[in-house]
Amino acid sequence: MRGAGPAAGTSLTPVLTIGVAVAVPEPWGTRLQEYRTGLGDDTASLIPTHITLVPPQEIAEESIDAVRTHLAEVGAAIPRFGVHLRGTGTFRPVSPVVFVTLAEGISPCEQLAEALRDGPLGVELDFPYHPHVTVAHHLDDPTLDRAFEELGDFECEFTVEEFHLYVHDARHGWRPTDAFALRTPPEGV
Repeated sequence: MRGAGPAAGTSLTPVLTIGVAVAVPEPWGTRLQEYRTGLGDDTASLIPTHITLVPPQEIAEESIDAVRTHLAEVGAAIPRFGVHLRGTGTFRPVSPVVFVTLAEGISPCEQLAEALRDGPLGVELDFPYHPHVTVAHHLDDPTLDRAFEELGDFECEFTVEEFHLYVHDARHGWRPTDAFALRTPPEGV
């Protein structure tokens, strides 16, 4: 029957919106998320505190197993590494974002992110990759200034032993669905 099919340019293939990130562990993850919520960032309760590795992208639902296989293979090849979060930075005036900076762990995050953004997750970035932890986004300038100042002395350290696949849904926001272990270095290294 004519006209009964999908509109031009649409697809019947179910789509997932996914991202890949390092979760900031407790107690710091919750502290930073609660701080972000307290600033009035309405999206904060839907976004666990993280360091993005692969930005949000849409994939065909049928390709999720290939994505999981890719993530597991990359994780098995990349060793665990330390992260030291300290102080704040901003992407203003390009983007209204204040973030906690990485004082240590930048290079391993870059290497992991580059390896992940290949194969089924090959994506061109709009900006150069810069690992960070967002703490204020799309708020007015005085609130962004406040976050920049108040978290200027924030500091924590942790070992990244795994990263997560996150799936987005309109009701619950971003939720981790799978964890992928990084390679354990040999003894004595």
